[in-house]
Amino acid sequence: MAVTLEQAQRVGYTCLKALLRFAFMVANNLVAIPSYVLYLIMLQPLRVLDSKSFWYIEGVLFKWLLAMVASWGWWAGYTVVEWGDDVKAVSEDEAMVLVNHQATGDVCTLMMCLQDKGTVVRQMMWLMDHIFKYTNFGIVSLIHGDFFIRQGRAHRDQQLVLLKEHLEKYYRSRNRKWIVLFPEGGFLRKRRETSQAFAKKNNLPFLKHVTLPRLGATQVILKTLVAPQENGTPAGRDAVIKENKSKGLQWVIDTTIAYPKGEPIDIQTWILGYRQPTVTHIHYRIFPVKDVPAEPEALTHWLYQRFIEKEDLLTHFYETGAFPPLQGQTKAISREMTLSNLWLVGIQSLAFLSGGMWYCIFQYFYHCLF
Repeated sequence: MAVTLEQAQRVGYTCLKALLRFAFMVANNLVAIPSYVLYLIMLQPLRVLDSKSFWYIEGVLFKWLLAMVASWGWWAGYTVVEWGDDVKAVSEDEAMVLVNHQATGDVCTLMMCLQDKGTVVRQMMWLMDHIFKYTNFGIVSLIHGDFFIRQGRAHRDQQLVLLKEHLEKYYRSRNRKWIVLFPEGGFLRKRRETSQAFAKKNNLPFLKHVTLPRLGATQVILKTLVAPQENGTPAGRDAVIKENKSKGLQWVIDTTIAYPKGEPIDIQTWILGYRQPTVTHIHYRIFPVKDVPAEPEALTHWLYQRFIEKEDLLTHFYETGAFPPLQGQTKAISREMTLSNLWLVGIQSLAFLSGGMWYCIFQYFYHCLF
């Protein structure tokens, strides 16, 4: 089939735009990530003298870095509409966020939509696959205190022990509030067939849009971070942190990401922007942690129910283009999530100015020494 001049021009424009966006992203990473690291190296004396202030500053820098990632999608027209409960109401409380996982773009989408949720982004901890440790953003996540979990049955028990130790060491000492995890343990396309076979074998519902979640990380987080007696069962010493008198984990935020036509955005699309502007839809349900059972069997059932509900939510969305109304509502209410372009430009400008400053400093010391 012959290609028209208009089609060729459109393809050429798309390729040029993708190339320019990629060049900008590379430059963005080359100035922003080293600047983040160097600022924190310079602030090490403050970490010794006033740890709380150090981690406050680190959190602000971390939020700005995530805002830069958000800007790549925002300026490509990849926006977000939110449904369900308003999570801003619990943004200052400790919460565990359970998210369905479809593609690498899920993380970028969360980085965007949580930007306007108060202090959440700078005080959050991420649980992500260990492979992300070796990406350009890995050094940032390591410093921030995120946890990289290795998948697979052979590593499962050890990883859960390491997660518990990590939470006890870093979660409250760095004043973390929200912890984000993907209980499915992998992308939908990779786990769906295995999950459906497991469901059939164990007489569980057949799920198409999500997979059955894994219990391990969720159970460790609840056991370690929930205050004693909060969900009906004593949490023991794991949850007792006297030094800051934390109330413990108070909420579970069940988060469901839906893409139009079930076509998720991956990180390549987020960076290059070759896909047409897309609205991603996110649905929230907030559960008090006291209503979440602590016993393994009951918790497994509760967690399965959340993902069965996700299946129903996504089925409704793909059929109608909207999520169903909350209980007590006659019509579902959506909220368009917005970011300030002026603020994003300011953050990007600061990153490049910081990169220039560090370059001048190194040049000065280089000439002084040599």
